[in-house]
Amino acid sequence: MDDRRAGVAGTVLVLGGTGEARGLAAELAGRPGVRVVSSLAGRVTDPKLPEGEVRVGGFGGPERMATWLGEHEVRAVVDATHPFAERITASAVRACAAAGVPLLVLRRPGWTPEPGDDWHWVTSLTEAAHALPALGERVFLTTGRQGLPAFADLDESWFLIRTVDPPEPPLPRRHHLLLDRGPYTVTGERALMRAHGIGVLVTKDSGGTMTAAKLTAARELGLPVVIVRRPPLPTPPTGGMHTATTIPDALTWLDTLSIGRAHRTCGDEGAQPRLLRG
Repeated sequence: MDDRRAGVAGTVLVLGGTGEARGLAAELAGRPGVRVVSSLAGRVTDPKLPEGEVRVGGFGGPERMATWLGEHEVRAVVDATHPFAERITASAVRACAAAGVPLLVLRRPGWTPEPGDDWHWVTSLTEAAHALPALGERVFLTTGRQGLPAFADLDESWFLIRTVDPPEPPLPRRHHLLLDRGPYTVTGERALMRAHGIGVLVTKDSGGTMTAAKLTAARELGLPVVIVRRPPLPTPPTGGMHTATTIPDALTWLDTLSIGRAHRTCGDEGAQPRLLRG
């Protein structure tokens, strides 16, 4: 059935649990006739749920994702996953090409150094681990829980490891685990680094403001920062992938597809999250 003939602007699938994904879902939930479904990978134990419908769990590969897009009459997909979620983005590119569904990749801008920064760019976590012995013994590691094995063999280094959920081994032999979730403040990050005698910070170029305070704190303390570059976006087979860096730009792109403009009424607080089975 044609969504437009039924008076429905269409279904939009938003991939990711980032702040941009939640913000976009909130905007779309206020659009008449728009069904927004947010898909979360399910890797975080207690994720913040966006407005609208929420789907938790993987699709089982690009072929099954393409099937899901057809079954749910999805008119557009917005990949607003983390900039380092390479596998999900690659699957989305292949699935949308197979299903003939327009795809937008929404990525917040990366970080840029400021005067006084001592940044050391690398292309992988393995390269970051190799750079550490020359930069400092006590390391503040903020690269997420999945890449920690890359640092497991650095027995001469001590690590303050911060993750949202408990990581699985192998972990570095000498470490202290801190379970915490942003946003963080410069004051808090500076105090944390001083309390643990941190000599070098390791992070990914995630961009955004939620976790950027650590960069300012490192600059103020004169600490070197090892930053992993973002992976390049995959090349779509049909050249049909679009990109945006802000939620307004994403909404403008959706407007070009005639997926209704926002018309929140007075007192409308948006749709409440509703969980779907994966």
